[in-house]
Amino acid sequence: MSASPLAVLLFTPRGGEITGSARWSAMRMLRPFAARFDVRLVNRPVGLPATITMPELAQVYAERFAAAFEGPVPVLAISTGGSIALQLAADHPALVDRLVLGGTARTLGPLGRRAQRAYMTRALDGRRPSPALADIVTTSPLGRLLLRPLLWLSDGARGDRTDAVAVLHAEDGFDLGAGLGGISAPTLLIQGAKDLVYPLELARETVDGIPRARLVVYENRGHNATFTDRRFARDALAFLCR
Repeated sequence: MSASPLAVLLFTPRGGEITGSARWSAMRMLRPFAARFDVRLVNRPVGLPATITMPELAQVYAERFAAAFEGPVPVLAISTGGSIALQLAADHPALVDRLVLGGTARTLGPLGRRAQRAYMTRALDGRRPSPALADIVTTSPLGRLLLRPLLWLSDGARGDRTDAVAVLHAEDGFDLGAGLGGISAPTLLIQGAKDLVYPLELARETVDGIPRARLVVYENRGHNATFTDRRFARDALAFLCR
């Protein structure tokens, strides 16, 4: 018997099919899910309009879901992918069976918004953008200083990041707010108590706005540490496999 599909939404620097080291990294994180599901990475196409909004982006993903799946599917979405999934589930509820979110909320927090705007500015200036994200990885000034060159190296060779900027521009204007009530899929949000991108207060507001949602909080975990915590796959799978 073939495994049921699981749609996964992540933020990637480039649109189109996820390949190479980006795919390897994603599938390594998703290995526990692949033991139970047919994991499908759903990514945006190349060539998004620079001023695309989150509802428009959700429509793009809705068309991809309709083409790839025969009916509603469970969705696992992380960080900016979670923002897209929230909009998708609100605007196109017939496509989403169950929804697991990691490290996201109905809108960005102030620090997350500032860091992403700095990322967009660097990318549009032709500079490697990831050093701008050091401020949302740690609150330590020394840690940020040491992290920036490592993030610079992680960007690799200079490339076209216009699609990434378009997605972040859409998220910059994203605040689902009252639209959360349109999400009918059972929803689980797993959040780190020390997430600097989407603060815990916003995560609580997000769950409070979704009719069938619950929140799991990992104490002493920041944004990225939430997804690498060994509990993440366990808790997500327990919810998805009910």
